[in-house]
Amino acid sequence: MTFCERVRDRYAVDLVLRALGIPRSTFYHWRHRADCPADRAEVDLGLASVIHDSWLASGRTYGADRVWGDLRRAGIHVGRKRIARIMREHGWEGAFLRRGWKGGSTVSDPNAEKAPDMVGRDFWASAPDRLWVADATRIAYTGGVLWLAAVRDVFANRIVGWSTGPSCDTDLITGALSYATWTRDLDGLDERDLVHHSDHGSNYTSIRFSNLLADNGIAQSMGTVGDSFDNALMENFWSTLKIELIYRRRWDTAEQLDTELFLWIDGWYNTRRIQKRLGYRSPAQFEDAWREGLLTDDDLIPHFRSKES
Repeated sequence: MTFCERVRDRYAVDLVLRALGIPRSTFYHWRHRADCPADRAEVDLGLASVIHDSWLASGRTYGADRVWGDLRRAGIHVGRKRIARIMREHGWEGAFLRRGWKGGSTVSDPNAEKAPDMVGRDFWASAPDRLWVADATRIAYTGGVLWLAAVRDVFANRIVGWSTGPSCDTDLITGALSYATWTRDLDGLDERDLVHHSDHGSNYTSIRFSNLLADNGIAQSMGTVGDSFDNALMENFWSTLKIELIYRRRWDTAEQLDTELFLWIDGWYNTRRIQKRLGYRSPAQFEDAWREGLLTDDDLIPHFRSKES
């Protein structure tokens, strides 16, 4: 490049470039960068500020892909690789899975009657409140263990109900279901339009829980126990919760943990945390877009289906 620049006053530039096998665009791009060496660095400095704001707003959990989606929705168009480079240069990392995480805590009652599997690992719904998935997990803190049960709506991945308690009992899971039926408008649904899917842990097969579903016109579906593929959408949520919240700090009391779960689930995950499958929208934003008729066919492509289907 420097040779071409030196001889450009004596020879035709195109002739020299052709002889050297250098594309014209490459040479002129090099000249532009040589004439304006600070342009990219200055733009990167401004981008770094915007990227940092997005990363901080996520609680330091967003990686380059979600930052890219966040900026795109704000009207700032910049490449993923450029964002990744800037984040790497500043040491800004998204949350990632720690080694040693284990899921699966449900115990089956061999004498209980099991509901049929109405989902078949096909985690897709055409509208809100057509398919809910549910599960419970334990979270350790300094003084013991707190159990968390949750119900997730498949359409927009929203947590529609959740409950915490000192043990995984029927009170815990009925609390999560009651929360869900209270927060969602189910009056317009025909009986059994909504399916509730879980594994067949002993509390999900209890008469009390089954009656609560029946009282609300909800059909019951069950997969197997301890099979992450049969309830993959809940396993996905537990992983996200533990990576982005639980594993990032020490928890001293159940009260402290309960408060932070409320802030994270209702104040962040449902309303503000964007998801790639939702077109880089939060669950609440995705539902709002559906109600306003703003979703495209691509937004409604079936997702999270088993590799076997």
